[in-house]
Amino acid sequence: MVRKSKGYRSRTRKLLTKPIRKRGLAPLGKILYEYKLGEKVVIKIDPSVHKGMPHKRFHGKVGRVIGFRGKAIIVEVKDFNKTKQIITLKDHLEPLRE
Repeated sequence: MVRKSKGYRSRTRKLLTKPIRKRGLAPLGKILYEYKLGEKVVIKIDPSVHKGMPHKRFHGKVGRVIGFRGKAIIVEVKDFNKTKQIITLKDHLEPLRE
């Protein structure tokens, strides 16, 4: 009997795919955007960028920028009843539009 794989990207066939016309690298505006401390962001995983990718569980969650670590950004997210810190790249974030 073969055991099920429980890898980092398991069961993400639809979650981590882009529509056909959106494939390729992200637009420059998304990468050049400057995030500020305390700003609210949405975690949207970009499957074309493998570095700095947060876990699939956080895809679509809203968090708050609490710090910077080199090129990466530290985001605080509520996960059930705990708050967790996620270290991710700008490619996987979007500013929250309210």
